[in-house]
Amino acid sequence: MSLFRSSATVGGYTLISRVLGFLRDLLIAAVLGTSPVADAFFVAFRIPNLFRRLTGEGAFNAAFVPVFAGLIERDGRPAAEYFAGQVLSIMILVLAGLTLLAEAAMPWVIMAIAPGFIDDPDKFDLAVTFTRLTFPYLLLVSLMAILGAVLNAMMRFAAAAAAPILLNIVMIAMMLTAMDAFATPGHALALGVTLGGVAQLALMVVACRRAGVAIRPVRPRLTPQIRRWLRLMGPGLVGAGVLQINLLAGTIIASLLPTGAISYLYYADRVNQLPLGVVGVAIGTALLPMLSRRLKAGDEAGGRAAQNRALELGLFFTLPAAAALMIVPEPMIGVLFERGAFSARATTETSRTLAAFAVGLPAYVLVRVLAPGFFAREDTVTPVRIAALAVAANIMLSLALVFPFGHVGIAAATSLASWLNAVLLALTLRRRGHLQPDLRLRDRLWRIVLAVLVMVGVLLPVEGALAPWFQAGPARALPALALLVGAGGLGFALAATAFGAARLSEIRHLLRPRASLPGESTAGPGSGP
Repeated sequence: MSLFRSSATVGGYTLISRVLGFLRDLLIAAVLGTSPVADAFFVAFRIPNLFRRLTGEGAFNAAFVPVFAGLIERDGRPAAEYFAGQVLSIMILVLAGLTLLAEAAMPWVIMAIAPGFIDDPDKFDLAVTFTRLTFPYLLLVSLMAILGAVLNAMMRFAAAAAAPILLNIVMIAMMLTAMDAFATPGHALALGVTLGGVAQLALMVVACRRAGVAIRPVRPRLTPQIRRWLRLMGPGLVGAGVLQINLLAGTIIASLLPTGAISYLYYADRVNQLPLGVVGVAIGTALLPMLSRRLKAGDEAGGRAAQNRALELGLFFTLPAAAALMIVPEPMIGVLFERGAFSARATTETSRTLAAFAVGLPAYVLVRVLAPGFFAREDTVTPVRIAALAVAANIMLSLALVFPFGHVGIAAATSLASWLNAVLLALTLRRRGHLQPDLRLRDRLWRIVLAVLVMVGVLLPVEGALAPWFQAGPARALPALALLVGAGGLGFALAATAFGAARLSEIRHLLRPRASLPGESTAGPGSGP
């Protein structure tokens, strides 16, 4: 399967999940707004979200897929499945123990991740209760990640990409049907997180059975493969999850700010996550097994070509998205969230935060595309060293910017730290000879930038013309947002075609069954791009 089609599979299901996530967040915004209950729930939701993105979208794949893919290539599928069974056993033992320990020590956990709540006993108690309800999700999502990584390594991406859809469906169902049965809507939401994890794991079990994959817990032994996986997994938790670690650090600092700051960061991040999830996560997830198997087969040239096409594809979709979120954030936030308990002030503050997050959007996606260049070569040490620098920079920048700019400064610090991470990854890969931007990538990049500038020239006057509609209530605001997004998208598409940033012939080629990207190597070792 080609990089484009694999990415499209992951991206398509991720898009569905993100749309449902927006519906979920619309309900949360309408019911909770930016209240103390909202802040407490978002703190409780940050930990399972962190683990979901680390295991489902990052570190677990980074450590597991190269080892599993190597076993398939060298020793066959039974050996690879036995290795996966050992990993499953280890994860069950470790995470079950961690869950029990965390449930008992939850007040101290909240003191660590939301120290600002200590002075507000009601908010603190809510955060403790909500996090106890959500914490079992860590075990469920990690087991799901093992089964998903097995399927991904076998180039079956649909089930793992579709699983997050169930989490959103369950949480929406809990809000619509069960809120009155609990003390607050936050209790229903927190319980919905864990119930969603049960549904996700069940889906992955069924998907593995249908694919003929037999992964069962076996007695774990410290085999060479397990030792290598553990060596990769530790650094990978930091290297692949630096954005999530930065967001967690931002949550800790934001807990010291007035009520609402954590909610502003959460809602802005949700909008920012749409292009990141659909583009960055999709391409990174599809690229890692492709790179791993090519490098195991000795096809270095094919690996470099695939990474160039991944960079091109990521920047083509991410640069216009980042520009749009930076220059017209308020209409988007207002139309999406401003209703019920979500006030006009919350719209303004969330919009400012979104613009700051969007500055780093291309960097977030570049990290997703560049990191597999290390992980596929079983090097998780280098990305973790770079990630450590980025996390340290994020914390220092957050502390420096939070006083003059509040929660917006925290978002800006996350963006700047992500750019530092992306630049250092790219420079390191290039120095080692693993990243060699080809003529096509260099040529397409400036054409994409020109198309983005045209899109900006379209968006600004259209937003001004539609301003009265955005102030006239939902009946006109929603069509106005659709017109604004449509005008910007059409402007970019026409400019991209006119400038040669994309060609219709390539799009038709990519949509053919089992098509590969133009310039993507499909031959054996030694073939060029």
